[in-house]
Amino acid sequence: MMGRALIDIAEPVQVAPALAKDTTIRSIRATIVDAPTRRRHKLSNTEVTHQGYVLVRVLLDNGVSGIGEASTLGGPRWAEESVESIQAAVMRYLAPALLGQPALAFEANAVRMSKAATRNFAAKAAIESALLDAAGKTLGLPASALLGGAVRERMEVIWALASGDSAQELEEAKEKLQRREHRQFKIKFGFNRPQTDLKRLETLRAGLGDDVRLIVDINQGWSEADCIRFMPALAELDVALVEQPVPALQLEAMARVAARSPIPLLVDEAAFTKEEIARAGTMGCGSVYSLKLVKSGGLFEVKRAAAVAAAHGLELYGGCLLESSIGAAAHLAAFATLPKLEWGTEHFGPRILVEDLVVNPIEFDEFEICVPDGPGLGVVIDEDKIRAFARKDQAGGGASAHN
Repeated sequence: MMGRALIDIAEPVQVAPALAKDTTIRSIRATIVDAPTRRRHKLSNTEVTHQGYVLVRVLLDNGVSGIGEASTLGGPRWAEESVESIQAAVMRYLAPALLGQPALAFEANAVRMSKAATRNFAAKAAIESALLDAAGKTLGLPASALLGGAVRERMEVIWALASGDSAQELEEAKEKLQRREHRQFKIKFGFNRPQTDLKRLETLRAGLGDDVRLIVDINQGWSEADCIRFMPALAELDVALVEQPVPALQLEAMARVAARSPIPLLVDEAAFTKEEIARAGTMGCGSVYSLKLVKSGGLFEVKRAAAVAAAHGLELYGGCLLESSIGAAAHLAAFATLPKLEWGTEHFGPRILVEDLVVNPIEFDEFEICVPDGPGLGVVIDEDKIRAFARKDQAGGGASAHN
């Protein structure tokens, strides 16, 4: 499940003095992009046909640029941030705090951002991703090397079924299996009555067979009473994992559900910060934790979140918010360095887009996703697609140390 470990030890990288001479942050820009998806992606409280991103670009004094991405689902519904608020936070508050600072001072820059804005995790993560991209390009190193070094170069990847049409979902899943792209599927619940969702699940289990692992994401759509009533049916259908069944703030209810459930619970929206992870772990709200940059606020912080979760006995799951190859590459750089990633990752986002935002999309092979090995995040943005999908009515602009 964790993928194959790296065996070869790379030769020491010789840094060109002229290239690494000055990594001062010269400018930071943020652009809103709306990329069309191949199908409707439904959640308990919204549905997506165009995925919204904020692309953050940083430019260093040595002329090297870096790219980062913040992703949301249908506005400020999944969490507090929207693409509009992310862009505003980056341009008005976070960028001014970082201009003129050394890009390689990752921890100091994270402290500066924390003083400039509370939470705003997606905005902070996008900036830090861009800084790691620029730093990696400057030094000729992949971002994973700056995060401690990779222990895996590929990992199992899960596909989400979220149209609500069981016939379409079954056909979609069978195609993924036939192409050897995905053999684990997460079914989105919560936008229908539980009985209707269970009928969808029955159709999928019957059509896919017993060897396929199925995960259910209820997206906070059930009450505790619903869980008492319907979790046994999920167990009968051999569901391997249930994600966030009750509202995020109902930690006591989730702990009671976890205590009586024969299926492990995946903690997602109920815990963002390290303190929240510790609380959820101590209360017994679940057995698995979903790691996301949008929750932790940066790649270094997501590694700390993983450590706190593991210390409380939670296994690790690489979550996503339909990122393009840009955001997926940032997540994979961090996931690749974790000692354990028991449940693999669900970073299928690049494949749900009609067109990815890079010229070298992340590779998928034999049910696994491959960690890019180029410098920085290892992806190159497609400027034509960015221009085509960039929102026309956005504020635009950026911040520069030399304005």
